[in-house]
Amino acid sequence: MKIDLHIHTRTGSDGALSLEGVFREAAKRHIDHMSVTDHDNIDTQPKAVQLAAAHGITYVTGVEINVTAAIDYKPVSLDFLGYGFDYNNAALKEKLHTIADYRARRAQKIMENLNGEFIKEKLPLFTGADLLKMQEGIDGVLGRPHIADYLIKKGIVASRKEAFDKYLVKCDVPKYPLPPDEASTLIRNAGGKFILAHPNDPNGTSMASVTKNLAEQTRIIELYFLPLIDGIECYHSRNDDLTTSHYVWFCTEYRLMMTGGSDCHQKPVIMGTVDIPDFVAEQFE
Repeated sequence: MKIDLHIHTRTGSDGALSLEGVFREAAKRHIDHMSVTDHDNIDTQPKAVQLAAAHGITYVTGVEINVTAAIDYKPVSLDFLGYGFDYNNAALKEKLHTIADYRARRAQKIMENLNGEFIKEKLPLFTGADLLKMQEGIDGVLGRPHIADYLIKKGIVASRKEAFDKYLVKCDVPKYPLPPDEASTLIRNAGGKFILAHPNDPNGTSMASVTKNLAEQTRIIELYFLPLIDGIECYHSRNDDLTTSHYVWFCTEYRLMMTGGSDCHQKPVIMGTVDIPDFVAEQFE
C-alpha cells in the first residue's frame, strides 16, 4: 500500500499544483491512501473527498495548523496536523477563516518591511501591482514562500534560501497566535485527531528549533503536549532513520497514533516517496 498523509496544494495553500492536479498526480503514482493538509485551510476538503472517490483513493480529511506554544517561557512556533475531522464543523471553519484573514494582513506587512530593506539598498519598492503579480496563480492565501518566489522572479535573489536568509527572516511578522490547547480542542471537537507534525524537521517549523536532541524533544512533548495530542508524524521526507525510530518508540510507549507523509509542495514532486507502513492507514479505519 502506498500512503501519503501530508500533501499541500496551490488551491488551499502553498503547493505548486491545483487540488485537481494533486489527485491526478497521486493516481499516476498509485497512491492508495492520502490526505491533503493545506495550511490553516479546510475549504477544499469537500472537493478533495469527491476527487479521491473518483480516482479510487481512500481519503482522510486533513489540515496543517500552526500554533504558538510557550516552552520554558519562550514562544515557539510548531505545526500540527488534524485528521478525520468533520469539515462542516462551524467552530473549526470560523477559526480557520479568522487565521486566513490574518495571514493576508501579515503578507501585506511583510511587504512593507521588505520595502524598508529596499530603501536601504536603493532598490525599487514593491507596489500594489507587485502584490497582484505575486497573487497570480495562487488560489490560497499569499505566504512567505510565494513572496520568496517573486523575489527570485524579479532577480533580487537567486533562490528561496537566499530570499529567507537575506530578507524574509528579518522582515517576518508573527503568525496568528493560536495556542496548542485551543487547536487541539478545535480538531477534537470536530471529531478529528490532533497530530504533532514533523517533530525533528531540520528545515521546518519543528521541535528542532528548540533542541536537536531527540530525547530532550520527547521530554518536552511529555511535559507540554502529551494530553493534547493523539499521535505524531513519525514518517516524513526529511526524517533520518534515527528520528523515525525514536518517534516510533515514543508513540509505542505512549500508545499514540503514528502518521506519515511526504509534506509535498510539488517543488519537486515527492508525493508517495516516503516508505510508510500499512498499519498507518489501518489506524484510520
